[in-house]
Amino acid sequence: MLNTGNVTPDSFIGLTDEEAALSKDKHGNNQLGQPKRNQFIKQFIQNFNDPIIKILLIALAINIVLLIHNFDWYESAGIAIAIFLATFVSTLSEYGSESAFEKLQEEADLSFCRVKRASGLTELPVNDIVVGDYVLLQAGEKVPADGLMVAGELYVDQSALNGESKEALKIPQGNFLASSDKSTGNFMHQNKLFRGSIVCSGEAAMQVTEVGIHTFYGHIAREIQEETRDSPLKHRLKSLAETISTFGYAAAAFVALADLFNSLVMDQGYDMAKTLAAIQTPSIIVADLLHALTLAITVIVVAVPEGLPMMITVVLSSNMKKMLKDHVLVRKLVGIETSGSLNILFSDKTGTITKGSLQVVSFLSGNNTEYNHSQIVNKRELYSLLELSSVYNTTASLSLKGGHKTVIGGNTTERALLEFSMNHSVIEPRNIKVISKLPFNSTNKFSSVTITNKNVPLTLIKGAPEKILPKCTRYYDEHGNIQSPLNLTAITKTLNSMSAKAIRLLAIAASDSPVNAANDFTNLSLIGIIGIRDEIRPEAISAIRQVTKAGIQVVMITGDNKETATAIAKEAHLIKEGTTSAVITSNELSTFSDEKLKQFLPHIRVIARALPSDKSRLIKISQEMGMVAGMTGDGVNDAPALKKADVGFSMGSGTEIAKEASDIVILDDNFQSIAKAILYGRTIFKSIRKFIVFQLTVNLCAVIVSIIGPFLGVDTPVTVIQMLWINMVMDTLAGLAFSGEIPLEEYMKEPPKHRDEVIINKYMWNQILFTGTYTALLCLLFLKLPVFHRLFRGYEGMNYFMTAFFSLFIFASIFNSFNARTYRLNLLAHLKGNKSFITIFSFICVIQILLIYFGGSVFRTAGLTFFELQMVVLLAFTVVPVDIIRKVIIRMNGRKGYL
Repeated sequence: MLNTGNVTPDSFIGLTDEEAALSKDKHGNNQLGQPKRNQFIKQFIQNFNDPIIKILLIALAINIVLLIHNFDWYESAGIAIAIFLATFVSTLSEYGSESAFEKLQEEADLSFCRVKRASGLTELPVNDIVVGDYVLLQAGEKVPADGLMVAGELYVDQSALNGESKEALKIPQGNFLASSDKSTGNFMHQNKLFRGSIVCSGEAAMQVTEVGIHTFYGHIAREIQEETRDSPLKHRLKSLAETISTFGYAAAAFVALADLFNSLVMDQGYDMAKTLAAIQTPSIIVADLLHALTLAITVIVVAVPEGLPMMITVVLSSNMKKMLKDHVLVRKLVGIETSGSLNILFSDKTGTITKGSLQVVSFLSGNNTEYNHSQIVNKRELYSLLELSSVYNTTASLSLKGGHKTVIGGNTTERALLEFSMNHSVIEPRNIKVISKLPFNSTNKFSSVTITNKNVPLTLIKGAPEKILPKCTRYYDEHGNIQSPLNLTAITKTLNSMSAKAIRLLAIAASDSPVNAANDFTNLSLIGIIGIRDEIRPEAISAIRQVTKAGIQVVMITGDNKETATAIAKEAHLIKEGTTSAVITSNELSTFSDEKLKQFLPHIRVIARALPSDKSRLIKISQEMGMVAGMTGDGVNDAPALKKADVGFSMGSGTEIAKEASDIVILDDNFQSIAKAILYGRTIFKSIRKFIVFQLTVNLCAVIVSIIGPFLGVDTPVTVIQMLWINMVMDTLAGLAFSGEIPLEEYMKEPPKHRDEVIINKYMWNQILFTGTYTALLCLLFLKLPVFHRLFRGYEGMNYFMTAFFSLFIFASIFNSFNARTYRLNLLAHLKGNKSFITIFSFICVIQILLIYFGGSVFRTAGLTFFELQMVVLLAFTVVPVDIIRKVIIRMNGRKGYL
């Protein structure tokens, strides 16, 4: 058994070089292994697995292989560029998301620690320590590996590992080397230390028991390398790809058969003998088959929304800058949309729902009067005694950095007291001298300092109320005068009420004589009891209310005990007064089978004394239940859950590994910003849906015209160059226009989308089929009816007439964009908020008019008269009232209709 008193290198013997080498061979060194990371090119290639991209690749391949004789390089180039840009931009945004493991290793490579070997005390890189090494630790250092305390006493901050903000006391216990508990993550053991913890105070030695990937920290490192499931958007796009491909291939097959029927039967006057002769003539049948295939391929290319992948990338990328202004940094593009699909959000308490630092919130005087933090400052005489204790009875100290005073050292309670006193100073330091100090320890549960204030001696004692109050017989009133007797019964009742509000209590008293030992003080004068707490962020309460009204279940996960967690949850309005079943502890959670947890999970609002493994399990169960799960966190322990969650929110003040494992970084550590991210996510998904309605409406029209046009005697209603301009309008420009849609608070009143919900809902299909069919019918009637031929000078040739048809198609698409952007009858609703929409479609109008008059033979256009232009615009505008009639009918049937 080693000495557990003063920690000195001579207290124990370390490993010899031979023993260290054997230990390294048996257990390995302290490195965390090598990261598994995709190269950029490999990740770029993997992104071609996107379902819509696959369809585009097939269409591009068919275009190239079968149309060599009449190579439509405009269309093929457009598809190829769309594929490349969408995939390349997506890869750029995602590359580096697997670097969390590298961050861990980089931090370890730069760290050193003091190790006692048989040859003496030495400083070694953290990676070089082995099982059996003795490591010396002191305040400010990080614990380099998992191990057992063998000497000394420490207070360590384990919050990065377990989320518990209170420092943990670590002392040797019994036969520590024979400890049978080898489980990782049991942070409650007083003799166990874990890699990544920070020493707050004390000195100690530990013997290393686990290194590298076998440490708790190492388990985290392995977990964050695991593959995650597809995002809800990608999952929905797979279904959309199947729908579009089925529609496109079916339409292609139909048009091919129809074209063959037209050429082999109708053109032969329905004479079966001529039809058989044509089929038996190789030159005729090959030409007819090739023409049918050409039309079929044209239909496939027109049906496929090649602009969708690029639009999704554009809409996600363009919103990144907007979100950054709201303190939301997006690391992975798809994380934006996923946040809008959340069904359940597991939120860290410290720093997210609360401010993340302890603050003085109340003061209870000896006459049982409770003051808030600002009221006590106004009681100058009484407050001066409090300030004397805060400044001189502490191990914390002030440091001047960048011209600003900051508090360093000490534990969180002492730092909170000193920060409070620093901001409200009333004492004169030059009149005060420190005579002696008795530091805090876990046995005494108090600390004291003896000072002289203007040559008058005074001993100040600070400690646990249960230790100090029984020794108090008198108290200081608000004028700084000593009064008696002290009503302990009334004070105890008030303290119980304060404890129920998750307030940490600290008693402060004074004595005329110095304190030299644990029980060597009596007849103290109570200055008061300080209340310290990590305060709820005021804006978090409204944000939680907003998120829960959006149908998202919020579950607070904390390392605090059940009583403290319950108090915080009530104040944050996560649970109502009298509710107890919504709060469970980690121990209770561990008794639930997966099936029982699935039944109970919808009722849970708080997990107290949570372990890191709880977070990953809750994410797993939620996903198995078909929910889209989000996780917030800032510590090393949060990284696996952040990675496994459908969307991980890390805090800006958190650890680097948490940020690297997350999809979104909340720069201001504020739950309100998470609510904003959810709103942006919902807005973006609606923008994507609006674009899909717009593009598929135009595509449906184009497919119908492509199928029926040849039967009306118009083989090429739209030329290749015109189609290139139409594709630019439908894809790139429209994508930019719809990407600027503004977030509306009403989106947070809608229920969340289920992960398996199809991307095109019934309302969207209704609009696509109805408006697309009407637009196609309008175009076909325009091509067929003699009145339009006469109206647009068809008797002078086809130039003016086909110019009018080209313009009709474009202007109808423009007006349809207004139909697609809102389900409201007022098509201009919130349009001012999306200035890019107005700018882009105004630009399209201007370019189209210029093409009409200056496009010439390249665009197959001829200048229309002003009257003709008016008639084209008027005909195109009819898509607006027709769609409004559709919306009115839907509302008359009791359905409002949502995108």
